[in-house]
Amino acid sequence: MNQNKLFRLTRIRLALYYVVVMGLILSVCAFGFYRAVFNAHVVGLDNEIESVAGTLHDSLELKLAKPGILAPIAQQLFPNIELCNIQGICIQQPLDSHRHFLGIVTKSNYYVRFFDNSGKIIAIAGSYPQGLSTIFNSKTWQFIQGSNGQDFHQITVVLHTQNYQSWGYLQIGRSLEEFNRYLNSVKLTLILGLPFAMLMITAASWWLSGLAMQPIYQSYRQIQQFTADAAHELRTPLAATSATVESALLMPQIEEEETRDILQTIQRQNQRLTTLVTDLLMLARLEKQPIKHQELCCLNDIVSDLVEEFAAMTTTADVRLTYVIQVHQPVNIIGNSDQLYRLLSNLIINGIQYTPKGGKVTLFLDKIDYYAVIRVEDTGIGIPKNELPRIFDRFYRVNSDRSRSTGGSGLGLAIALAIVGVNKGKLNVESELGKGSTFTIQLPLNITPLKVGFQIFH
Repeated sequence: MNQNKLFRLTRIRLALYYVVVMGLILSVCAFGFYRAVFNAHVVGLDNEIESVAGTLHDSLELKLAKPGILAPIAQQLFPNIELCNIQGICIQQPLDSHRHFLGIVTKSNYYVRFFDNSGKIIAIAGSYPQGLSTIFNSKTWQFIQGSNGQDFHQITVVLHTQNYQSWGYLQIGRSLEEFNRYLNSVKLTLILGLPFAMLMITAASWWLSGLAMQPIYQSYRQIQQFTADAAHELRTPLAATSATVESALLMPQIEEEETRDILQTIQRQNQRLTTLVTDLLMLARLEKQPIKHQELCCLNDIVSDLVEEFAAMTTTADVRLTYVIQVHQPVNIIGNSDQLYRLLSNLIINGIQYTPKGGKVTLFLDKIDYYAVIRVEDTGIGIPKNELPRIFDRFYRVNSDRSRSTGGSGLGLAIALAIVGVNKGKLNVESELGKGSTFTIQLPLNITPLKVGFQIFH
């Protein structure tokens, strides 16, 4: 397939389409995965900060007496609280060994800020970062950044005094250093993994495109073979006709007897062409159109009529043709009688042509369950095992036999298989080299659809 420029370019184009589409899908999935991880961690971070804020809020609010003034209990809860003056300068308070510290504010990634009702900073605690703006922002959730580029996530909650007066605001922030480090590792994994995945997709796309092209290439090869075989079959009678006409034209005078011989030769070649074209048209119609003119057909009558019809042919070939009807009642099916005649006659002719003198061809008619079964057995030369899969191909002959006496046009079995197919039946073949062949036809007694096909037995 790769030697053919058209199929090679088509395969490359198809593989490229696969890579582009799968690359886009993978990129979208990677972006979606990253956003899902980001959102999940932001939600988890919000819940954690909100839980810390709720604990501090509940611990402080019951102890606050006056707006803007931290109760002594607040100073006892924070290990490193710094009270801020009017200018916003915060001073570290001496550490009291009797303080009871809240564990949540002793973590290295949290800080706490207090603002009064006017938005002026009162105190800071926890792991307060340097360079953080002290300008108050009442927005509940914020992502802020310090002067050193460090990111923080912050929540702002309102504090009230014991008598439900507005005391001020509590801000709790958490460092995003660990959060960003995790997201960077996820990004790095996706960035490094995407090219590797694209390499795998490229290899898989090349393989899949070749796999997808195989049926098309097989069809192309069959069409090529069919065209070559059809040209060969048409060329022989056309060449014979042309040679006959040319020889006649070179004669100065043609006797009546010679004229008759020439015309008979042309007629024979024309008959061969007509038969070939008729068979090809029949195959085309069988593949594209449903059965027409269906009727009730008695297979008993068809079998007996065909045996009588081929009596002269079997006598000439010195082959005995018999039939055995293994049922006691008529076997009737719904079908086209002309097509059924053609089906059986093709198999009988095939058996007679490939059976040596003194051999026999036998037809068996039986009924099994819901099927009419017809077997055509011969004691002929048989079919090699390696030839069995191709005997139903158009223009195919075993051992490339193209003689007129045995080879025929190579369409007989192809037509037989097509007729069985349109009648919703099955055609099986068993053969042993040197001992003969058996073709078995199964046709449904009703019109229930069945799977069409043929099987090969060795």
